[in-house]
Amino acid sequence: MIRFRTAEERDVLTVVALLLDDVLGAARESSDAATYLAAFHRMRDEGANHLIVGELDGRIVATYQITFISGLSLRATRRAQVESVRVVSELRGQGIGAALMRDAETRAREAGCGLMQLTTNRSRPDAHRFYESLGFTPSHIGYKRVLN
Repeated sequence: MIRFRTAEERDVLTVVALLLDDVLGAARESSDAATYLAAFHRMRDEGANHLIVGELDGRIVATYQITFISGLSLRATRRAQVESVRVVSELRGQGIGAALMRDAETRAREAGCGLMQLTTNRSRPDAHRFYESLGFTPSHIGYKRVLN
């Protein structure tokens, strides 16, 4: 049975390996441990930004990031932004992703969120089907702009 917990500093490089275990991640991540550790510390210090890992038999096999966002729109509905969802490649399709998203929803509800949102790369039709099977709707068009 998979168990989800808040990541610790010792987990960061394992999470980076999960990010690299992906067609897109392999092209955009690096092996610079110091950069990822500094980012982890910033996330932890922000208070509403959490890195979560899923353990199976003592091994980290899944991860996601959840950020709680307060705002004024939608009658001041608090949101949970879910990002960097990953399951180790050899265990995909076995229900771990669904368990991961249930965990994220539980955390979002506990944090007072009335909405969960995420983006997924346009080139990931399997991910689109997965999120839609969980009740997510492709309601928006997302845009990004690199700033560096």
